Amino acid sequence: MSMPARLSVVTLGARDVPMLRACYRSLGWSEVNGSDDDWAAYLVGGVLFTLHPLADLAAEAGADIARAGTWSGVTFACNVDSAAEVDAAYGAAIYAGATALAAPQQREWGGRSGYVADPEGNRWEIAWAASARFDERGALTSFGG
Repeated sequence: MSMPARLSVVTLGARDVPMLRACYRSLGWSEVNGSDDDWAAYLVGGVLFTLHPLADLAAEAGADIARAGTWSGVTFACNVDSAAEVDAAYGAAIYAGATALAAPQQREWGGRSGYVADPEGNRWEIAWAASARFDERGALTSFGG
């Protein structure tokens, strides 16, 4: 048996779930039923994005958060439908409380992207790539070639 090549859930261990909920609601994201200040989830582009208290997630995942730095090394990407939409989405993220890390620019790989960090420092790349294809739900269906 193999593990299917799919991303179903991305979970952030949050130090302040209510603050992050406010940020993502400001972006216009709708929470799934059952979300509250102890756990929140958003169905985004065919993936469930969840916020879970950091200590609880660390205990569940067997992680030692006492040694953790200010950033886990995880990045997320939100691909948009055009190069122009990168700038608009970047601005919306900053307006919602994100911190600018790298302004949108043309990338050597042929697309356009910029980086922001949400209020807890989680890195998000807002990107456009000509080869990215999405279904009607916003799920990535193909990338490259």
